[in-house]
Amino acid sequence: MRFGLFVPQGWRLDLTGVAPADQWTTMSALASRADAGPWDSIWVYDHFHTVPMPTDEACHEAWTLMSAFAATTSRVKLGQMCTAISYRNPMYLAKVAATCDLISGGRVQMGIGAGWYEHEWRAYGYGFPSAGERLVRLDEGVQIMRQAWTVGRATFTGKHYTVDDAICAPRPSAGDIPLWIAGGGEKKTLRIAARYADYTNFDGTPAGFAHKSAVLQQHCAELGRDYAAITRSSNYNVVIAPTEAEVEAKLAALEELTAKFVHPKAAEASMAAYRGMPGVGTPEQVIENLTGLADLGMDYAICYVPDAGRDTETLDLLEQKVIPALS
Repeated sequence: MRFGLFVPQGWRLDLTGVAPADQWTTMSALASRADAGPWDSIWVYDHFHTVPMPTDEACHEAWTLMSAFAATTSRVKLGQMCTAISYRNPMYLAKVAATCDLISGGRVQMGIGAGWYEHEWRAYGYGFPSAGERLVRLDEGVQIMRQAWTVGRATFTGKHYTVDDAICAPRPSAGDIPLWIAGGGEKKTLRIAARYADYTNFDGTPAGFAHKSAVLQQHCAELGRDYAAITRSSNYNVVIAPTEAEVEAKLAALEELTAKFVHPKAAEASMAAYRGMPGVGTPEQVIENLTGLADLGMDYAICYVPDAGRDTETLDLLEQKVIPALS
């Protein structure tokens, strides 16, 4: 199993208490730690407004960070979970990604999805198309990007996007960029993934992962795609401590911190993403949980550590106990 690490960028209120002038230093230091450690990749979210509710707290832009990490790290792969296709023209996005890839020496991964956060869509003037339209845009955008990277030019006429001999020069370092198609929609998203993805990213609970994997496998069979050629990944919110009591104390502290910036009910509801989830527990419990998921074919765990910018215990336990047991 390979591991990726989300670098705190503010989207999940994980840079609160850090002065704006010091936030890049915090992010850069964690990226450098990952670069020198057991991590295969580092990740950021592609969002503009914070969760679980929009606030005035910092939320740093994903592709700006991609370029900065490309220049300040040397080994880890660089991903976004996940770029919303409609936030940028896909040909422009292909060009941005190719430039970042060259700066990094060929380490960029393209995490791409249809987008979902309605508040930021409308606030930024993108409207909020139906799920069906957003998925058509995803399909068309992926085709444009793949053509741009592999051929160096793209010509495409679709329902939502049209490009006419658009040039992508220079091309990415390896002549292409790996595609991570994120989302678990069974009729369309997973079918798009079966057609184009090098990696998928969906539900990381045992039952959810097994079911989504079966749906993906069926789409691959229908499309003539080798199911084994697609790496299946999941994201995990990680809170680890030596004892269950200490884990619970960390969860309570996280809820209390979140409630300082959003409605207490929203803070309470946000904890459902942690309690009972595979990445939460003692090191031994998390190892057992992820081992079971590995048996189901989960090959790549991308870890979000909510207190990574404030405290290193969970990160230390991940690097010293969990990752060595599973890598």
